[in-house]
Amino acid sequence: METVEMNSVSLKRPRSEDDVANADEIKRQKILEKSKAGNDSGQSIENVTEQPEDTKSEIIPNEESEEQEEEELEDSDEDGDPESFADMMKHGLTESDVGITKFVSSHKGFSGILKERYSDFVVHEIGKDGRVSHLDDFSVPVDDEDPSEETFTVLSDEDKQRLEELQLFKNKETSVAIEVMEDTKEKRTIIHQAVKSLFPGLETKTEDRDGKKYIIAYHAAGKKALANPRKHSWPKSRGSYCHFVLYKENKDTMDAINVLSKFLRVKPNIFSYMGTKDKRAITVQEIAVLRITAQRLAHLNKCLMNFKLGNFSYKNHPLKLGELQGNHFTVVLRNITGTDDQIEQAMHSLREIGFINYYGMQRFGTTAVPTYQIGRAILQNNWNEVMDLILKPRPGAEKGYLVKCREEWAKTKDPAAALKKLPVKRCVEGQLLRGLLKYGMKNIISAFGIIPRNNRLMYIHSYQSYVWNNMVSKRIEEYGLRAVPGDLVLKGATAVHIEEEDVDNYTIHDVVMPLPGFDVIYPKHKIGEAYKEMLVADNLDINNMRHKIRDYSLSGAYRKIIIRPQNVNWEVVAYDDPKIPLFTTDLDKLEGKPLPVPPTDGKFRALKMEFSLPPSTYATMAIREVLKMDTSIKNQTQLNTTWLR
Repeated sequence: METVEMNSVSLKRPRSEDDVANADEIKRQKILEKSKAGNDSGQSIENVTEQPEDTKSEIIPNEESEEQEEEELEDSDEDGDPESFADMMKHGLTESDVGITKFVSSHKGFSGILKERYSDFVVHEIGKDGRVSHLDDFSVPVDDEDPSEETFTVLSDEDKQRLEELQLFKNKETSVAIEVMEDTKEKRTIIHQAVKSLFPGLETKTEDRDGKKYIIAYHAAGKKALANPRKHSWPKSRGSYCHFVLYKENKDTMDAINVLSKFLRVKPNIFSYMGTKDKRAITVQEIAVLRITAQRLAHLNKCLMNFKLGNFSYKNHPLKLGELQGNHFTVVLRNITGTDDQIEQAMHSLREIGFINYYGMQRFGTTAVPTYQIGRAILQNNWNEVMDLILKPRPGAEKGYLVKCREEWAKTKDPAAALKKLPVKRCVEGQLLRGLLKYGMKNIISAFGIIPRNNRLMYIHSYQSYVWNNMVSKRIEEYGLRAVPGDLVLKGATAVHIEEEDVDNYTIHDVVMPLPGFDVIYPKHKIGEAYKEMLVADNLDINNMRHKIRDYSLSGAYRKIIIRPQNVNWEVVAYDDPKIPLFTTDLDKLEGKPLPVPPTDGKFRALKMEFSLPPSTYATMAIREVLKMDTSIKNQTQLNTTWLR
């Protein structure tokens, strides 16, 4: 994952003893002020970590499906009493729980609010050619082969509903008849084009019935046609893939693609991309889709409010995961408390030295059972423990139906009974319970295999990350910020040890450390032994990281321990209203929206920072280095008397 997804957090310095002594009085005073204010949002910005925004929502096809119901259930529990949420998060992880303990800079930390609004966090993808993706052009490539604009309006809503049901095999009908009200050849041609372009997999023909002309739509080649848009309708001179820039707000990449595929009535797997992006952010990235015209994609801009599509082009290749060079971040930290000197020191250090390349908190989950513990149990081949960790009751933040499901499981150990308590079946717990129902309690391995492969591998990758974070902290504590003999550096793709006579040829920015696996080597100093000791303590053999199930065999990898961001820029901006944006987005520029002029003597100060990071690097870890703060949700809830998600 290249980018960070986290809720709005107020990153504040730990309170002094005087602060703690007066905390109850302050809290009582704030409650009184709030009650006096009624519905006015008069709370201090230090304590209101997210201001309500006008929420935009995409229009979805008018159909009641199990998937949509589950999405509604998943979202229904998102908001809750801030105090109770903070209380529940006491059982979450802190940075020290996952090995994040060191800083590289010497400046004094300061407070700030990250992601007070999702628009305070903007991510632009950097392609493999080094070009930063921007949405700056809505025009559609001119193509004589494209149908007319009337194609998108000629069919009635009722016709579209019937055609969609036919296309998706939702009824027993084998065809749909559309009466041609204005019987001209041109009108019939437009209807033919509309059906074929809007509903891939359907063919059309014209029939006379009782003296009237009808366009008959029917399936071209069975269910496979839906997954493979009609090849013969695509011009040979045009590249098979339409590449476009996707601008999205407050939606993660997979959710966005699912919405686009519903509107286009195609399978999501015809889309490709180079990396997934945040939900709680504005993100701009390149997407490619197989044999969907730019004209059809551009038409979605009239329907969808969370997304905008543009910069269309046709190419002969899809995009591949991981092909990107990285991401460029524009981040606003609001209500900062640091002096100008502190901010200058922090940002100069970020630009010149960088930050420790820790795996961020979202790598390890947000509940009382960290994902690395499940990964460790998988590697230990302890399948009863895997099942128990996923399904057992746990303290902390959980949706109500999950709590009931876990309680039922603890009481009965009956997968069917536990599943009845779970309306959302797509979650990991539901998938594992379905597997246990299918394969039985004595075949947990196969039951666990029901969970999608990427989700299963997430657990063992989390364990690797947990080990890496801990070892890097030990390495920096032991040897500081200099390369030493026995460290590892990369020559091409091969890791080699630094020898005594070569140590002056390297800096800390060259040093890598391994994620444990069967195809890596380890440092030739104390940290190499520390790896072995940590794995022995977890009942694992560092010299035998192959698993009897091939998917769970870890080959390992190398990761730089210090990352120095590129293109680092910053400025301090004064402001009064936390709802007013402090920079213009690509969409603002396209729509000609001017940036509000900030007051010179505003009540609050914000740090606006920009930087570029390579893939698989966590922006929160760069921000952590600037503020010198623990970025875990648990820590932030303890530092705030009020937490608004």
